[in-house]
Amino acid sequence: MSENQKKPDTSDINVTKFEALTPPHELWAKIPAGAETIASVASFRDQYRRCLRGDDKRFVVIVGPCSIHDEKLAMEYAEKLKAIESKVAEKVFVIMRVYFEKPRTTVGWKGLINDPHLNGSYDISHGLEKGRQVLKSISELGLPCATEFLDPIVPHYTSDFVTWAAIGARTTESQTHREMVSGLSMPVGFKNGTDGNVDTAINAMISARSPHSFLGIDQEGRTSIVRTKGNPDVHVVLRGGKQGSNYDPVSVLEITENIEAHRNDITRPLLVDCSHGNSNKDYKKQGIAFRSLVDQARQGDSTVLGAMLESHLVAGKQSLTSSLTWGQSITDGCIDIEETERLLLHAADQL
Repeated sequence: MSENQKKPDTSDINVTKFEALTPPHELWAKIPAGAETIASVASFRDQYRRCLRGDDKRFVVIVGPCSIHDEKLAMEYAEKLKAIESKVAEKVFVIMRVYFEKPRTTVGWKGLINDPHLNGSYDISHGLEKGRQVLKSISELGLPCATEFLDPIVPHYTSDFVTWAAIGARTTESQTHREMVSGLSMPVGFKNGTDGNVDTAINAMISARSPHSFLGIDQEGRTSIVRTKGNPDVHVVLRGGKQGSNYDPVSVLEITENIEAHRNDITRPLLVDCSHGNSNKDYKKQGIAFRSLVDQARQGDSTVLGAMLESHLVAGKQSLTSSLTWGQSITDGCIDIEETERLLLHAADQL
């Protein structure tokens, strides 16, 4: 809009400022993905797809901090997880949770990308840069990365390093997110709703497998019509709900039968989040759900792909203050790295 053009009085009444954002291709050039790393990510995605279809029988475990709030801390955790992964790789496909976006029921810290300085300054440009660098560094360690995509703009900046993505319980019902997933290049899991409704995730899965046309941006940052062909590698993530858990054998059988009417090409359609409703929001109970899932797999249930665990260096959680305990979550409570190792070794031993 030129200087002599007056903005309509009915527009942007509650907007205080617009700030230009670096186009995705410029951030990719600033923090490039090397050929070897890209080949690794492509291989990790293919391994996940083989697990989904039962060609790879390993038990998938997506494990790591509820959220990443410090890049050095993330790398310390990643190095410890990599050492554990090397002990169980034959039986367990370990993927690290690298979550930068946190959906809030009301208000609160929205994650490293939105507020990287943890002080309400919302330096999103710097957050995107930090997030991309963390994903690059972890990928270069030889660990696959998993994340939750919340803002549909973010994948343009980070997705080339992501092996698997989640759509959370609050956004699974969103048409915007279903359309976004239809164009993503990696396998994606849709969580059941916060009320425990699994049909929402099944409907999302059906939608995301289909072609869509919607508004978005391209690598130059230009507003565009995005046309997709649909993502075939989508599945359901069980996370329990307000009525309780849904990881027990009876629930898994009932949900699997419902899914099979829509997904006869994926033989292991269920990943189970051991936190949230499946732990009654008590991080210490994640191990109960995890051991149950391992036992179901050991007894021959081939429909469960694997499990998710919220894990950090130090158990529990803390409030976001100026003096933080190193290695402890500032969002949901997590088990510690020692318990994480015990659970992964248990899975490898039992399977």
